[in-house]
Amino acid sequence: MVKAIVGANWGDEGKGKITDMLAEQSDVVIRFQGGANAGHTIINDYGRFALHILPSGVFYPHITNVIGNGVALDIRKLADELDALTGQGVPAPNLIVSERAQILMPYHVLQDAYEEERLGGKAFGSTKSGIAPFYSDKYAKTGIQVCHLFDEPMLKERLGRAVELKNVLFEHLYHKPALDFDELYAQLLELRERIRPYVGDAVDFVHGALRQGKTVLLEGQLGSMKDPDLGIFPMTTSSHTLAGFGCVGAAVPPTSIQDVICVTKAYSSCVGSKTEPFISEVTGQAGDELRRRGGDKGEFGATTGRPRRVGWFDAVATRYGCMVQGATQVALTCLDVLGYLDEIPVCTGYEIDGKVTDVFPTTPALTRAKPVFETLPGWKCDILGCTDYDALPENAKQYVDFLEAHIGAPIRLVSTGPKRHEITRRETKL
Repeated sequence: MVKAIVGANWGDEGKGKITDMLAEQSDVVIRFQGGANAGHTIINDYGRFALHILPSGVFYPHITNVIGNGVALDIRKLADELDALTGQGVPAPNLIVSERAQILMPYHVLQDAYEEERLGGKAFGSTKSGIAPFYSDKYAKTGIQVCHLFDEPMLKERLGRAVELKNVLFEHLYHKPALDFDELYAQLLELRERIRPYVGDAVDFVHGALRQGKTVLLEGQLGSMKDPDLGIFPMTTSSHTLAGFGCVGAAVPPTSIQDVICVTKAYSSCVGSKTEPFISEVTGQAGDELRRRGGDKGEFGATTGRPRRVGWFDAVATRYGCMVQGATQVALTCLDVLGYLDEIPVCTGYEIDGKVTDVFPTTPALTRAKPVFETLPGWKCDILGCTDYDALPENAKQYVDFLEAHIGAPIRLVSTGPKRHEITRRETKL
């Protein structure tokens, strides 16, 4: 069977911890989209890790980890991440890199930075990891697949065409230095050797695992709001962040996905441009306090280190996010963070042009939306590390009940801390 772990919101929901925990009962973990532009923070017996491109099953020796064909593969970052793991005492993981994955090239990173510079005050707040140019090239069919690394005549042909196109952009639009074909080609041959031991036919492997009845876990990056079709376009990423894309990016059949675990925080957080609509945002001293207490080391991006925008739980966005993901269950993270509050606001509606709605709108209407809050009593105590849901304070359980009723999806897991087993299991009312 296949389970998908995906984000209900803007990313940074705590998917890494949930994947790391559920991987214990899995055989295969697959990253199916995105690149090294966002990270999953994991805390376990080996220490604290921020994975950017490796699947979150790499800490278990029984798991085969797969980097699927839908991933933007930054080979250098992958190799460095593997070295960092073993350097911290983690055994070398079982890893397959799909031969059909496409390579994120150095010129993608340059183009990303150049474009943000050109846009100036209208920039998208990109992480400058090369993601948008990578996916542009992939769908324009000018990208380079991993398999091309092992066919040198084809590699030279494809790289030559790409360099020709990029140099027109770099020299005449961005007024930057031209790319050097020979230098790039030499880099690719070097990187080829760094990943050679891992490259394989991931499609055949995954379908074989399914025929054998293995449990496969799909690991998504970012969340529903960042999907380029169903998210807050154009303030999105450039890969599809929905569980449905796992059928393409991980090469699993649609009929095999039986469980979609949607992850959401007990409050909201968002990394991105300040121009992005973030309706439940809390600023000033209250925002600074929530940001300082959030996550396991405050609300700062695992990849960029940028301070995240924070807000109260947005039931409108989360209900929509769970709906488009097809959530069969929800994992609520960071409930422990809110224990300092006397009262906790929850955004249950948007006021748009004088009318209140609980339906998540398209971006033009979202830019005019104002939050409608309901306030719940806090529980005013530390619940960090609690593993028995029934032992939680009554107000904490009522808060979870309230969220579940408003998002319309069953909350089965409630996390009470950043470590692997700091979690409770809940009997849902839905």
